[in-house]
Amino acid sequence: MPPPPKAAFLSKFNRVLERLRQNESQLTIVLSLLIGALVGLVVVAFIVLTGRLAARMYPPGGAGWHRVLIPTLGSLATGYLLWRYFPLARGSGIPQTKFALFVNEGRISFRTVFGKFFCCSASLASGIALGREGPSAHIGAGLASVIARNLGLSPERVKALVPVGCSAALAAAFNTPIAGVLFALEEVMGDLHASVLGTAVLSSATSWMILHLVLGDDPLFHVSGYQLVHPSELGIYAVLGVVGGLGSVCFVKLLLSLRAWFMRLPKWSVWLQPAVGGLAVGVMGYFVPEVMGVGYNYVEKVLNGDMLLQVVVLLAILKIVATAICYSSGNAGGIFGPSLFIGAMMGAAVGSVAHHFLPGYTAGPGAYALVGMGTAFAGIVRTPMTSVIMIFEMTRDYSIIVPLMISNLIAFFISQRLQREPIYEALAHQDGVHLPTAESRSDRGRVRISQVMRDAPVLLAAETSVNSAMDLVKDLPLDAWPVADGPELLGMIQVSQLKQAAANGEATKTLAEIGDSGFRHHQPEAKDFPHVHPDHALSLALERMGTTKLHVLPVVSRANVRQLLGIVVLEDVLEAYGVGRPTTTQEYSE
Repeated sequence: MPPPPKAAFLSKFNRVLERLRQNESQLTIVLSLLIGALVGLVVVAFIVLTGRLAARMYPPGGAGWHRVLIPTLGSLATGYLLWRYFPLARGSGIPQTKFALFVNEGRISFRTVFGKFFCCSASLASGIALGREGPSAHIGAGLASVIARNLGLSPERVKALVPVGCSAALAAAFNTPIAGVLFALEEVMGDLHASVLGTAVLSSATSWMILHLVLGDDPLFHVSGYQLVHPSELGIYAVLGVVGGLGSVCFVKLLLSLRAWFMRLPKWSVWLQPAVGGLAVGVMGYFVPEVMGVGYNYVEKVLNGDMLLQVVVLLAILKIVATAICYSSGNAGGIFGPSLFIGAMMGAAVGSVAHHFLPGYTAGPGAYALVGMGTAFAGIVRTPMTSVIMIFEMTRDYSIIVPLMISNLIAFFISQRLQREPIYEALAHQDGVHLPTAESRSDRGRVRISQVMRDAPVLLAAETSVNSAMDLVKDLPLDAWPVADGPELLGMIQVSQLKQAAANGEATKTLAEIGDSGFRHHQPEAKDFPHVHPDHALSLALERMGTTKLHVLPVVSRANVRQLLGIVVLEDVLEAYGVGRPTTTQEYSE
């Protein structure tokens, strides 16, 4: 008797799946296409759902008080959901995506994906001054992670598919397939030569085709053709780069300082904090409705020169403040869209002034608004290549490239000088997560600390007396030892410090009492004690050993700098470079 059709289909499907698992290249191509199609559909649903919810919440002719009440209640409801059920769905999602990729073996839970989709749809529709592109990238990366893990793929393969989902999501959210790939490589991976380039292109193209099949071929913005009126006009674009760079720095510093203030509030208020952002944008929106939401419809008006100078200056300032409050208070939403809005307003302001005084040598304000969008994006997000290609894809006009490159480069340089830490790294740092820098990620092929690190032979408790500590370590060859309070690393204590304390009559004091600022339990900042992470290059360990005059450094987790993973010893580092003799584990334990 032949098997039922359903059983036969499942059997055949399992055989095909098993063959794909055995052929890595074929499996990667199939999964890239599958992820691109699925992510494209989900992002389209995200766009449509957000738009329809917003239309219902703000029908034509609605009363002005709706603009205060709806974002306040919307952020209050989503704030409770984020606090109670979806704590990892806050914010834009880009730092969380990078955390999953570099710290958590590519793991993003389906609960987080669902929470991001639902909470962002509700909060953005209510008028919160945040964008959909960052959350879309997190959703796409999460779907890729869920699919890969459910197929039983290794952590390395899961991590390789996370940027694939990210590029597919941005291709659909921005309608820019090339910029989607570039962002995944430039910002998420931190490496334009990453091996995922081919798969990211496949998923991005697939997602973009899904977007066009469902929503049509309309670009994100309809703009008139651009042209350079006079070569001297490039000087005005350089001025726009300065304005955009300074505006970007103001936005980033304001957002980070407000977020630090909100994080110092009592923990019970976390669910209530997003409502502060909702109320703030509601009050602003009562008087200036254009500041609410992502504001793409107003961006299009500015691109076509339909706003006055006073209006665009006011909108740029209000949007910087509104977005900073909405994001720092813990709402779900990104900064991509607001960055474009802010840049368009700053560009239109510069263009209006230039065109007023030099009408025969400059284009209209709309051209400067277009370049300003890329300028602010480069200054805030710190992805100059992505911003150039993104604006080019939006306009499909090659003549915009040179002004964009000039303005973006200047804004990027100013932003980098005045705000050293990029925004996504700074946000992760505030959460206690220390993402690898672009420099450390680019050190391919170098020996990593994880290859030479070892367990600490002795972990001193903070309550241990100086005498007891000296007895524990007197026969061991290390010059410094980790000190912990329970599971929490407090810092390093040098043998010379123990001897000095004993000589000063402090032999009965505890290590916590004689320790330096790294032992202050209420100031658990990474900068309080020297440390390294497992994925750091050995050269960094040597550099920090030279700076601190220590031969031993603690190796700590990127997710929690107070979690000790092991130690790295100078002798082992030198041995890895082919110099000296390593100290063996047996010598430590004797």
